[in-house]
Amino acid sequence: MRKLFLGLAIVCGQLMFAQKVVGLKVDKNQKKEVPAAISKDKINLYNSNLFKFLNALQSSDQKTVDELISDKVKEIVTDDVLKKVKDGVDPNKKLEVLKVGYYSTMDGLNHPNIKYKYEGDTSSKEVLSAIFEDNGKILGVMPIGNDK
Repeated sequence: MRKLFLGLAIVCGQLMFAQKVVGLKVDKNQKKEVPAAISKDKINLYNSNLFKFLNALQSSDQKTVDELISDKVKEIVTDDVLKKVKDGVDPNKKLEVLKVGYYSTMDGLNHPNIKYKYEGDTSSKEVLSAIFEDNGKILGVMPIGNDK
């Protein structure tokens, strides 16, 4: 009799602590990316600020660099980071716009993103990517690795 109650208790215990199985449904109604609709005036503002920034890096003008970068990233931008950006771009070559779009940050906001290539380069190889705030301040500049 004890063996019967023990067996019944074990079976009832397993049934009590069993987890409920839930079905998973996948919706395929995902939104597609909308093509970039950044005005020419904004692109010209962003280009102007980026070129001022790169010139200030080359001449080691820290005051101008601080004016052009966003307040959101001033604490994390170090001299090493600025040196990597400076070394990643050839100052003797001119840059031109390759692609214009938006970059989604971790906080869920979309910021204008412009990808650049060297002027006259027929390979359409991306050299630099820059992310901006709407007011023209620079959030990030990332040179793409060089084949050195």
